[in-house]
Amino acid sequence: MPRPDRDSPEEREAPETDAERMRRRARFLRELAEARELRDRVRPRRAKAARLRRALRMRTFRW
Repeated sequence: MPRPDRDSPEEREAPETDAERMRRRARFLRELAEARELRDRVRPRRAKAARLRRALRMRTFRW
């Protein structure tokens, strides 16, 4: 059981607002997209195979 005197500094601060959470999430998603683009540039054959697999999944997915 966690002890109140051992809480991390983040837990002692006020809870984050929705705007802060959305900013943090947007930054994470931007970095994730950037990492995917970099990986696609570094390994184009793997990126093409991934695109084809994704397209096949979308074609076989039923709404």
